[in-house]
Amino acid sequence: MRVVVLTGAGISAESGVPTFRDADGLWEGHRVEDVATPEGFDLKPSLVHAFYDARRAALADVEPNPAHDALARLEETLGDDLLVVTQNIDDLHERSGSQRVLHMHGELLSALCRGCRSRSPWTDPLADLPPCPRCGVTELRPDVVWFGEIPYEMDRIYAALERCDLFVSVGTSGAVYPAAGFVQAAASYGARTLELNLLPSEGSHLFDETRHGPASRLVPAWVDALVG
Repeated sequence: MRVVVLTGAGISAESGVPTFRDADGLWEGHRVEDVATPEGFDLKPSLVHAFYDARRAALADVEPNPAHDALARLEETLGDDLLVVTQNIDDLHERSGSQRVLHMHGELLSALCRGCRSRSPWTDPLADLPPCPRCGVTELRPDVVWFGEIPYEMDRIYAALERCDLFVSVGTSGAVYPAAGFVQAAASYGARTLELNLLPSEGSHLFDETRHGPASRLVPAWVDALVG
């Protein structure tokens, strides 16, 4: 069985990772336009660097939860037949042991050079404007896909959706595209679809089956049933 799992903010929220956008539309007190767009970075790079530097540092205070652990365990069984596509920019999947993870919205622990376009592993602050380790130019920015930018490896994602037998969405709002359209893409190729979410998402009606509750409970139970 070939499985594609999409994970969103809900899976990491149970580990204490903020879900970015509050009910009032602000991202930790900031307007989305100020901290999550190329234009915002061009206007106030110091603000954007401070925002993501704080989030990068905060990763040290959170740990993977049973949902992350269950997906790592599923990978041990399925191997290359499992692909985890995550909208999250944290490293909790990897810290649980998952290796087949695609970060479509980038990673906090990576820096992107605006000059040579290289992506480099990064754990330190970017606010002090360090040079790119590849080209030496001081053009580093957070390696995060902002609004108006194209997510990473979309061709690979759609190829996996075309081949999969089961598509599972975990902890997503169903409101952010292109990820919100993955369920329809998978279904169009004949895959069964399952939603595991705390509450019904905006796209719940598109799934063959929905189960609602905490990801830390639903995902381990689903994995146990699948591999058992």
